[in-house]
Amino acid sequence: MLQQLSAEELPKVEKEIIDFITTCTTHEELKKSMLYSIEAGGKRIRPLIVLATVRAFQKELTSPVYQTAGALEMIHTYSLIHDDLPAMDDDDLRRGKPTNHKVFGEALAILAGDGLLTGAFQLVSETTLSPTENVLLIQLLAKAAGIGGMVAGQAGDMAAEKHQVALNELKAIHRGKTGALLTYAFVAGGILANQTEYVIELLEQLGGHIGLAFQIRDDLLDVVSTTEELGKQVGQDEKSEKSTYPALLGLEGAQKALAEELEQAELVIRQLAEAGDFQPQLFQELLSLFTLKK
Repeated sequence: MLQQLSAEELPKVEKEIIDFITTCTTHEELKKSMLYSIEAGGKRIRPLIVLATVRAFQKELTSPVYQTAGALEMIHTYSLIHDDLPAMDDDDLRRGKPTNHKVFGEALAILAGDGLLTGAFQLVSETTLSPTENVLLIQLLAKAAGIGGMVAGQAGDMAAEKHQVALNELKAIHRGKTGALLTYAFVAGGILANQTEYVIELLEQLGGHIGLAFQIRDDLLDVVSTTEELGKQVGQDEKSEKSTYPALLGLEGAQKALAEELEQAELVIRQLAEAGDFQPQLFQELLSLFTLKK
């Protein structure tokens, strides 16, 4: 089910993004830089979660769903462009291709990221949703992407370099850095599917567990995977002396922590299945994306 949803519906999200950038961007080099990173590929996990959540509640995938999912991917892509810059992680490779600043230069890469970030809010604002839903989705997206979410997490991640932080602090960093946008994907999907406040709260809990699972898995892959498999340089965490789950807990401990987060996510999925008209299979398939199995 998830594979079919991805194959049939993610191209519609991609089209929303490309059409928006092509239509709204007047500067050709800026447009090329933005599209370069958008079209570089990737798993599109965040927009896929939005689509899967709406579909799991057996609701129709409409234009506002694709637009919201597209806006979320635009913000994720902006974060990758900026994360790869010399002042941040200084990476040369992303999704198997040279990073944006290696192709277009640092200045234009920064502006491409800025364009994707601000354009995302414009895209959500142009949906045909009710004003109340529209403002709520924009507000939650700003919170997830900004100083209470991803940006704060990135700042915490940088501050934790070259020394190891306690486990609770590491989790707090990653709830912002990685978990905030993933949680938004579930919550936005619930809002678009017209779910109750109780269900939205469960989706928020689910996003929290998935967010930590995603980061633990990412930390583990940086140790055990290869550049060819990941499409980006491995071993960067150790090189930058970052605080990671394997560094703090060891490989076995990190694997155990990953399993525990996925178990907690499974429990929330069961609660969702008991709460109403919900098909858990899509979410159970989603969980498989966050394991170490290939």
